[in-house]
Amino acid sequence: MRTGGGHPAAERLAALEADVVACRACPRLVAWREEVARTKRAAFAGEDYWGRPVPGFGDPEARLLVVGLAPAAHGANRTGRMFTGDRSGEWLYRALWRAGFANQPEATHAADGLALTGAWVTSPVKCAPPANKPTGEEFAACRGFFEAELEALAGVRVVVALGGLACGAAARHWNLRPRPRFAHGLEVALPGDRTLLCCYHVSQQNTFTGRLTEEMLDAVFDRARSLAG
Repeated sequence: MRTGGGHPAAERLAALEADVVACRACPRLVAWREEVARTKRAAFAGEDYWGRPVPGFGDPEARLLVVGLAPAAHGANRTGRMFTGDRSGEWLYRALWRAGFANQPEATHAADGLALTGAWVTSPVKCAPPANKPTGEEFAACRGFFEAELEALAGVRVVVALGGLACGAAARHWNLRPRPRFAHGLEVALPGDRTLLCCYHVSQQNTFTGRLTEEMLDAVFDRARSLAG
Protein backbone atom coordinates (compact mmCIF):
# COMPACT_ATOMS: atom_id res chain seq x y z
CA MET A 1 0.00 0.00 0.00
CA ARG A 2 2.83 2.39 0.76
CA THR A 3 6.03 3.67 -0.75
CA GLY A 4 9.25 4.88 0.81
CA GLY A 5 10.02 1.96 3.18
CA GLY A 6 12.96 2.23 5.57
CA HIS A 7 11.77 5.37 7.36
CA PRO A 8 11.08 4.96 11.11
CA ALA A 9 7.39 5.68 10.50
CA ALA A 10 7.05 2.81 8.03
CA GLU A 11 6.97 0.07 10.68
CA ARG A 12 4.36 1.92 12.73
CA LEU A 13 2.22 2.53 9.65
CA ALA A 14 2.49 -1.12 8.57
CA ALA A 15 1.27 -2.30 11.99
CA LEU A 16 -1.54 0.26 11.90
CA GLU A 17 -2.54 -0.88 8.41
CA ALA A 18 -2.96 -4.45 9.65
CA ASP A 19 -5.20 -3.25 12.48
CA VAL A 20 -7.26 -1.06 10.13
CA VAL A 21 -7.85 -3.80 7.56
CA ALA A 22 -8.98 -6.25 10.27
CA CYS A 23 -11.46 -3.85 11.91
CA ARG A 24 -15.14 -4.84 12.21
CA ALA A 25 -16.15 -2.32 14.88
CA CYS A 26 -19.10 -0.68 13.09
CA PRO A 27 -21.88 -3.13 12.13
CA ARG A 28 -23.57 -0.75 9.68
CA LEU A 29 -20.33 -0.07 7.81
CA VAL A 30 -19.29 -3.73 7.79
CA ALA A 31 -22.66 -4.75 6.34
CA TRP A 32 -22.61 -2.00 3.70
CA ARG A 33 -19.02 -2.44 2.48
CA GLU A 34 -19.51 -6.21 2.18
CA GLU A 35 -22.91 -5.91 0.48
CA VAL A 36 -21.40 -3.55 -2.10
CA ALA A 37 -18.54 -5.99 -2.64
CA ARG A 38 -21.00 -8.83 -3.25
CA THR A 39 -23.49 -7.08 -5.50
CA LYS A 40 -20.94 -4.86 -7.32
CA ARG A 41 -21.60 -2.25 -9.96
CA ALA A 42 -22.36 -3.65 -13.40
CA ALA A 43 -19.26 -2.03 -14.91
CA PHE A 44 -17.08 -3.94 -12.43
CA ALA A 45 -19.04 -7.20 -12.30
CA GLY A 46 -15.98 -9.27 -13.25
CA GLU A 47 -13.74 -7.76 -10.57
CA ASP A 48 -13.03 -8.88 -7.02
CA TYR A 49 -13.87 -6.05 -4.64
CA TRP A 50 -11.64 -5.26 -1.66
CA GLY A 51 -14.67 -4.86 0.63
CA ARG A 52 -12.68 -4.05 3.80
CA PRO A 53 -11.45 -0.94 5.61
CA VAL A 54 -9.03 1.07 3.48
CA PRO A 55 -5.72 2.21 5.03
CA GLY A 56 -3.82 5.34 4.12
CA PHE A 57 -1.42 5.38 1.19
CA GLY A 58 1.77 7.20 0.29
CA ASP A 59 5.20 8.14 1.56
CA PRO A 60 5.98 7.64 5.29
CA GLU A 61 8.31 10.65 5.02
CA ALA A 62 5.40 12.81 3.82
CA ARG A 63 5.43 16.54 4.44
CA LEU A 64 1.96 16.84 2.84
CA LEU A 65 -1.08 15.04 4.24
CA VAL A 66 -4.26 14.88 2.12
CA VAL A 67 -7.40 14.07 4.11
CA GLY A 68 -10.63 12.97 2.47
CA LEU A 69 -13.78 11.70 4.18
CA ALA A 70 -14.12 7.94 3.61
CA PRO A 71 -13.56 5.32 0.89
CA ALA A 72 -15.95 5.42 -2.06
CA ALA A 73 -18.19 2.38 -2.44
CA HIS A 74 -17.04 1.52 -5.97
CA GLY A 75 -13.67 3.28 -5.77
CA ALA A 76 -11.43 2.50 -2.80
CA ASN A 77 -13.86 -0.11 -1.45
CA ARG A 78 -13.32 -1.90 -4.77
CA THR A 79 -9.60 -1.33 -5.31
CA GLY A 80 -8.32 -1.23 -1.73
CA ARG A 81 -6.46 2.06 -2.13
CA MET A 82 -7.63 5.54 -1.23
CA PHE A 83 -9.11 7.62 -4.09
CA THR A 84 -8.37 4.87 -6.61
CA GLY A 85 -10.70 3.76 -9.37
CA ASP A 86 -13.21 6.63 -9.38
CA ARG A 87 -13.66 10.14 -10.76
CA SER A 88 -12.68 11.82 -7.50
CA GLY A 89 -9.35 10.02 -7.55
CA GLU A 90 -8.77 11.01 -11.16
CA TRP A 91 -8.95 14.65 -10.13
CA LEU A 92 -6.89 14.24 -6.98
CA TYR A 93 -4.00 12.24 -8.40
CA ARG A 94 -3.76 14.38 -11.53
CA ALA A 95 -3.36 17.39 -9.25
CA LEU A 96 -0.77 15.61 -7.09
CA TRP A 97 1.11 14.64 -10.26
CA ARG A 98 1.07 18.19 -11.57
CA ALA A 99 2.35 19.40 -8.20
CA GLY A 100 5.21 16.88 -8.21
CA PHE A 101 3.93 14.59 -5.45
CA ALA A 102 2.93 11.63 -7.68
CA ASN A 103 4.88 9.74 -10.35
CA GLN A 104 1.86 9.43 -12.67
CA PRO A 105 -1.56 11.04 -13.09
CA GLU A 106 -3.57 7.79 -13.18
CA ALA A 107 -4.90 5.78 -10.25
CA THR A 108 -6.90 2.85 -11.58
CA HIS A 109 -6.05 -0.10 -9.32
CA ALA A 110 -3.74 -0.94 -6.41
CA ALA A 111 -1.04 -2.45 -8.66
CA ASP A 112 -0.96 0.32 -11.28
CA GLY A 113 2.52 1.56 -10.28
CA LEU A 114 1.38 4.78 -8.63
CA ALA A 115 3.85 6.08 -6.04
CA LEU A 116 3.76 9.24 -3.96
CA THR A 117 6.80 11.25 -2.90
CA GLY A 118 6.42 13.57 0.06
CA ALA A 119 2.67 12.99 0.35
CA TRP A 120 0.26 10.71 2.19
CA VAL A 121 -3.47 10.28 1.43
CA THR A 122 -5.93 9.12 4.07
CA SER A 123 -9.40 9.60 5.60
CA PRO A 124 -10.82 9.81 9.13
CA VAL A 125 -13.36 7.06 8.34
CA LYS A 126 -11.84 3.86 6.95
CA CYS A 127 -14.92 2.07 5.56
CA ALA A 128 -17.27 3.10 2.76
CA PRO A 129 -20.45 4.51 4.37
CA PRO A 130 -23.97 4.34 2.90
CA ALA A 131 -24.73 7.50 0.92
CA ASN A 132 -21.20 8.73 1.76
CA LYS A 133 -22.51 9.79 5.19
CA PRO A 134 -20.77 8.28 8.22
CA THR A 135 -22.44 8.79 11.57
CA GLY A 136 -20.88 10.54 14.54
CA GLU A 137 -20.43 7.17 16.22
CA GLU A 138 -18.58 5.84 13.17
CA PHE A 139 -16.28 8.86 13.14
CA ALA A 140 -15.57 8.22 16.82
CA ALA A 141 -14.89 4.51 16.28
CA CYS A 142 -12.24 5.32 13.65
CA ARG A 143 -10.69 8.23 15.54
CA GLY A 144 -7.98 6.12 17.14
CA PHE A 145 -6.76 4.92 13.75
CA PHE A 146 -6.73 8.44 12.34
CA GLU A 147 -4.88 9.88 15.32
CA ALA A 148 -2.29 7.08 15.34
CA GLU A 149 -1.70 7.64 11.63
CA LEU A 150 -1.15 11.37 12.05
CA GLU A 151 1.16 10.80 15.01
CA ALA A 152 3.26 8.37 12.95
CA LEU A 153 3.56 10.92 10.13
CA ALA A 154 5.73 13.23 12.20
CA GLY A 155 7.21 14.99 9.17
CA VAL A 156 3.90 16.43 7.96
CA ARG A 157 3.96 20.21 7.62
CA VAL A 158 0.85 20.82 5.51
CA VAL A 159 -2.60 19.24 5.73
CA VAL A 160 -4.97 19.60 2.77
CA ALA A 161 -8.49 18.80 3.98
CA LEU A 162 -10.97 17.94 1.22
CA GLY A 163 -14.37 19.15 2.39
CA GLY A 164 -15.86 20.41 5.61
CA LEU A 165 -15.91 17.09 7.47
CA ALA A 166 -12.24 16.45 6.71
CA CYS A 167 -11.43 19.98 7.83
CA GLY A 168 -13.32 19.32 11.06
CA ALA A 169 -11.48 16.05 11.66
CA ALA A 170 -8.12 17.79 11.29
CA ALA A 171 -9.23 20.64 13.58
CA ARG A 172 -10.34 18.10 16.19
CA HIS A 173 -7.04 16.22 16.04
CA TRP A 174 -5.06 19.39 16.65
CA ASN A 175 -7.64 20.66 19.17
CA LEU A 176 -8.23 23.98 17.43
CA ARG A 177 -10.33 26.46 19.41
CA PRO A 178 -12.46 27.93 18.05
CA ARG A 179 -13.02 25.40 15.29
CA PRO A 180 -12.43 27.01 11.89
CA ARG A 181 -15.47 27.48 9.69
CA PHE A 182 -14.87 25.66 6.42
CA ALA A 183 -14.20 27.71 3.30
CA HIS A 184 -12.35 26.81 0.14
CA GLY A 185 -8.81 28.18 0.35
CA LEU A 186 -8.97 28.72 4.12
CA GLU A 187 -5.50 28.62 5.68
CA VAL A 188 -5.13 27.95 9.41
CA ALA A 189 -1.98 27.64 11.54
CA LEU A 190 -1.61 24.31 13.35
CA PRO A 191 0.63 23.46 16.32
CA GLY A 192 4.18 22.41 15.47
CA ASP A 193 4.67 24.89 12.65
CA ARG A 194 2.10 23.14 10.48
CA THR A 195 -0.62 24.58 8.25
CA LEU A 196 -4.15 23.42 7.46
CA LEU A 197 -5.44 24.21 3.96
CA CYS A 198 -9.14 23.63 3.29
CA CYS A 199 -10.34 22.69 -0.19
CA TYR A 200 -13.63 21.70 -1.74
CA HIS A 201 -13.86 17.93 -1.99
CA VAL A 202 -13.00 16.41 -5.38
CA SER A 203 -16.46 14.82 -5.55
CA GLN A 204 -18.35 14.69 -8.83
CA GLN A 205 -20.95 16.97 -7.24
CA ASN A 206 -18.27 19.66 -7.05
CA THR A 207 -16.21 18.95 -10.17
CA PHE A 208 -19.11 18.36 -12.58
CA THR A 209 -20.83 21.57 -11.54
CA GLY A 210 -17.69 23.70 -11.73
CA ARG A 211 -17.73 24.50 -8.04
CA LEU A 212 -14.20 23.08 -8.00
CA THR A 213 -12.04 23.52 -11.09
CA GLU A 214 -8.61 22.07 -11.84
CA GLU A 215 -7.18 25.57 -11.59
CA MET A 216 -8.62 25.95 -8.08
CA LEU A 217 -7.28 22.55 -7.06
CA ASP A 218 -3.85 23.31 -8.50
CA ALA A 219 -3.73 26.57 -6.57
CA VAL A 220 -4.28 24.67 -3.31
CA PHE A 221 -1.54 22.16 -4.04
CA ASP A 222 0.85 24.82 -5.29
CA ARG A 223 0.38 26.57 -1.97
CA ALA A 224 0.80 23.25 -0.12
CA ARG A 225 4.04 22.53 -1.97
CA SER A 226 5.37 25.98 -1.09
CA LEU A 227 4.52 25.56 2.59
CA ALA A 228 5.85 21.99 2.73
CA GLY A 229 9.26 23.15 1.55
